Amino acid sequence: MNPTLVFFIIILCSTSISICLADNDNLQDACPTNTTVTRMVFINGFPCKNPSSISSADFMTSNLKHAGDTDNFLHSSVNIVTAADFPGLNTLGLSIARTDLDLDGMVMPHSHPRASELFFVRKGIVLAGFIDTNNTLFESLINEGDVFLFPRGLLHFCMNAGYEPAIAFSVMNSQNPGVVSIGGAVFETDKLLIDKIIRRLISVRGTNMANFSKIHIQ
Repeated sequence: MNPTLVFFIIILCSTSISICLADNDNLQDACPTNTTVTRMVFINGFPCKNPSSISSADFMTSNLKHAGDTDNFLHSSVNIVTAADFPGLNTLGLSIARTDLDLDGMVMPHSHPRASELFFVRKGIVLAGFIDTNNTLFESLINEGDVFLFPRGLLHFCMNAGYEPAIAFSVMNSQNPGVVSIGGAVFETDKLLIDKIIRRLISVRGTNMANFSKIHIQ
């Protein structure tokens, strides 16, 4: 086979693989989402605004400024902001999120199929962890100012391990990371793993864990 042709095929395949593994790179300085048009053609991303109409407001958001509603069974709230809500993120391969954890608050195991997540604790003490494909648990007690990494596509969770509400902010390397929630019935298949998480949290917080005993497998 012609060596030039072989080289071309290798370059083509490697380029195709890189395109599949990450958000496409932007082809201009910025491409804020045009939120005023009705989408007639569906593309991998959002239509861009006319460059002449781009303003500083496209690159600022207040969507994470206020605490989420934690008045629910899990005493937690997660607000993910993507390019659909924050125009300046379009084509940049980024999204952001805020997590609020009330006392005994918990975010149940879930995954982001298109993004890894950097989890930064702004306030409080949080027990955060993930489970790899070998069903091994990696968890850490993180304090204010600490950062924990959730690898792409792996189940991860967080719990308030302190005695005051906790706040965390996240950055994900996709403008649309996606969320796959794992129902309790699915996650409960490994009771030993759940027991390990609960025991770890009890060792940190003590025995006042009424909310988690409801989530724990009976």
